[in-house]
Amino acid sequence: MFRIMLLFIIIVPALEIGLLLLSGRTLGLIPTILLIIGTGVLGAWLARKEGSEAIQKVNRQMQTGQMPGDAILDGLCILVGGVVLLTPGFITDAIGFLLLVPATRKPFKRWLRKFLEKRMNNGQFVFIRR
Repeated sequence: MFRIMLLFIIIVPALEIGLLLLSGRTLGLIPTILLIIGTGVLGAWLARKEGSEAIQKVNRQMQTGQMPGDAILDGLCILVGGVVLLTPGFITDAIGFLLLVPATRKPFKRWLRKFLEKRMNNGQFVFIRR
């Protein structure tokens, strides 16, 4: 897992720089900067909207005595999507928007659920109930 993260830490910024340079050459400096700012503003608005909906969903489920598992996975995806959108670049913006839009978030939630279930079954997560 560490090796994969290390690759992302090295490869993604290099690709982002290349795309930003290409965009600057193709579109120009000002349009590229405006595009980066625009995706940041749109992403912040979408993260706030989806985040508040996820919090309301968690509250509703807890009030009815249900475990808010799906809503918590939504919240986690929204959090990661919002953080990724803070970094300038087109690749990270695309990943961030995929995590923020409910329809495209589903495959990520499915993968995250399987990942967490595998860790729980292997005893790598410990839950303490009071």
